[in-house]
Amino acid sequence: MLRFFFRKTGYGLLVLFGVVGVVFLLFNVLPADPARMTLGQRTDVASLENVRKELHLDKPVGVQFLYYVNDLSPIGVLSDTEYKETPGALALFPVGESSDLVLKTPNLRRSYQSKKPVWEILTEALPGTLVLALAAMIFATVAGIALGIISAVKQNTWMDTGAVFASVTGISAPSFFAGIVLAYLFGFVLADWTGLHMTGSLYDIDPFRGRVLNLGNLVLPALTLGIRPLAIIVQLTRSAMLDVLNQDYIRTAYAKGLRRRAVLFGHALRNALNPVITAITGWFAELLAGAFFVEYIFGWKGIGKVTVDALEKFDFPVVMGAVLFTAGVFVIINLLADLLYSLIDPRIRLTN
Repeated sequence: MLRFFFRKTGYGLLVLFGVVGVVFLLFNVLPADPARMTLGQRTDVASLENVRKELHLDKPVGVQFLYYVNDLSPIGVLSDTEYKETPGALALFPVGESSDLVLKTPNLRRSYQSKKPVWEILTEALPGTLVLALAAMIFATVAGIALGIISAVKQNTWMDTGAVFASVTGISAPSFFAGIVLAYLFGFVLADWTGLHMTGSLYDIDPFRGRVLNLGNLVLPALTLGIRPLAIIVQLTRSAMLDVLNQDYIRTAYAKGLRRRAVLFGHALRNALNPVITAITGWFAELLAGAFFVEYIFGWKGIGKVTVDALEKFDFPVVMGAVLFTAGVFVIINLLADLLYSLIDPRIRLTN
């Protein structure tokens, strides 16, 4: 089990390193000048040179990449001055005369616009994205498994046909299109009956009470984000249940006199959940990326909206940080999915 874990962790780290390289090269071939964007268009040459030196822009691209990797790594080399300015850093041992190898929080650098640390900007926006993704995944999982079971049990009936048609429609509809339709229909046309709004975030600002929790604003973006995984889960559950229901041990369970509900939920569903669990964990990671468009459409305050706003303002450190953060979430969730899958089915770690 440990060998399986370390091998998957190694693959994940290689993927992250590749993403770091692609992201760095992508944003460094753009014609924008980071130093001028940091100081603004009206600034003197001396200030520009100082910022270029501080950001290592006066060095070759390869050296800039090494500095960037050193900033991102939880274990890196810092000068004595940088070490004193880095909160929570722990010196491991000295490297050279005025530098140390330290254990530190990954540094995603600072925003060009707000001058705030990118890590702070992302952690402020993270709860909104996590709540949205979790709500969408709960909706998709509960509704998808239920519809998949009904579709399999009622095979070749109108319930089965309706569930399959709905899942195909859900897969075919892009999130941004579904979001616009749902926002217009339920947040504008039928707003008097639904009580929902086209835009809004998890908290509303009240002039007297300050921040007020408003779960109603979560409904439409969660439904929009959950449509595609719902469709996938319906089809996976239906296919797996149909396969399991034809197995010999299911017929044996019925022959022993077990009730249909006990057979379906105690035997069939448990053995049909392996591909569904993989889809759920994989889709949860994808929802964090898919939330970019949904958050922007509904004005939901999360990492997606922060990233799109930063991209409009050419605030590259925020965009780069968000991309790397999302990639890290993908790797971690896929690792957890592999571990969970191997616990459910030990054959997986034996064949990998």
